Formats: sequence, C-alpha cells, structure tokens
Amino acid sequence: MATSPECFYDNLSDSYHLIFEDWDRSIAWQAAVLGQLLERYTRKPSAYVLDCACGIGTQTIGLAQRGHSLVGSDLSSLAVERARTEAKRRGLDIPLHVADMLDLSTVPESGFDAALIADNALPHLLTQSDLEKALAQICGKLTDAGVMIATLRDYDALSAERPSVQPPAFYVQDGKTRFVHQVWQWESDGYVLHVYITVQTDEGWSVKHYVSRYRALLRADMEKALLSAGFTSIEWLDPRVSSFYQPVVVARRTASR
Repeated sequence: MATSPECFYDNLSDSYHLIFEDWDRSIAWQAAVLGQLLERYTRKPSAYVLDCACGIGTQTIGLAQRGHSLVGSDLSSLAVERARTEAKRRGLDIPLHVADMLDLSTVPESGFDAALIADNALPHLLTQSDLEKALAQICGKLTDAGVMIATLRDYDALSAERPSVQPPAFYVQDGKTRFVHQVWQWESDGYVLHVYITVQTDEGWSVKHYVSRYRALLRADMEKALLSAGFTSIEWLDPRVSSFYQPVVVARRTASR
C-alpha cells in the first residue's frame, strides 16, 4: 500500500544512499552539474540557495562543498536528521529544517537567490492546487528576480509509454552485491512507485521495499502552476543540454511579487 511522502522518505532515510552506486561520487557529480546551472542563472559564484526537498543531503552537501550558501528543508524529519549527521561528518554547518513545501513558514530564512527542488520531488504533490500552493511558498522565499530550479522526470513521454519496470542496477561494494529496481503501477493520472533495494549480507539476501504515489506531472501543468505562483521566464533544459539525468525547469520570480 502506498504511503505518504513523509512516511516514504522516513522509511527510506537509512537506505537512500544505497540507490546510488557511490553516494559520495554522486554528491560531487550533482554539485558540478547543478552548481553550474545555479551560477549561470543567479550570475553569482556563491549563491544563497534554499534546497526545499533536501532529503538526506545529496544536493545540499555537494553544493555547500562547492562554495554556495545552503539552507535545506524537507518534510521528512528522519531524512533531515540524517542530512544533519552527514553534513557534520563532512565539516559543514548547514541550517536544516523540517518543513513541507506546502508551508515553508518553519524555515526562518528568506531572500534566497535560488530555490532548488531536485530528484523528482514536485510530482509527490498530487493535485494542481497543491502544486500551485507549494510553488507560491517557494516564490515567497526568493529575492526579487530569484530563480527556481527543479528537476523531474519527462512525464510527457512517460505518460504515453507507461513503463512498468525500471531495469535493475547492480552494484558491488566491499565484496557484497546489491541491486536496485523500481516497479510502476500506473493509474489514471499517475502511478504507484515500488522501490526495491536487495542487499547481499553474510546471512543471505535482504530485501527492502518502499512504496509511494506520484503524479505524472506534465510540462503544461507545471508551467501553469509556475505562472500562477508568480514565476515567469520559464525554460526547460533537456538532459542533452543540462547534462543532468532528468529534465530541468528554470523559472524566475516576477520582480513585482
């Protein structure tokens, strides 16, 4: 049975790094790609950034290591706790808050040059009204002409294809094998996501299973929500342009908001 996004990421917080072949390497790679976008669109070598779906810190940590000033927030308290631990382990002092994108009032900071919502977080918002509300909250945290950068799957294509399985990825670490795969159960306007992480241990194999629901967020609906929330100058960057593994949408806060 699908769980709420909060429960999904609470449950996944201890194992999220296992999705990646090498989490530290992914942290550095994502910081290099997303960092260049932040610097390009903010026109600053060190931007003030709100990562409002920070999870366990994949983007927050890397961008802070790159020299940006980060504040992170996430609706999962366990993910935020893990992010604090991981940041401190790397000698980073990053303000991290528990906050749902639908209500960022518990994030005391504001006046950000940019807001980042990475790793397909926005499609957890299942209705257009919730999407518009979250984007309005994000817009309110930005300075005039601040930018929002979000990454999400190409749902215009996926809605037509309706794939049922993401092929497994096999990794070997410390002589032990693990594989990660996803199963998608499609519904009318989205799908139930099943994430399986299978890990080889000295005692045998351990299988972890996590379930949540996603909206198939089409570009037209995303653009409509952005305009309603107070953004303009919407630009889509496909992976061949951005070098990121998901499409990236960039929008700028309307200065008069």
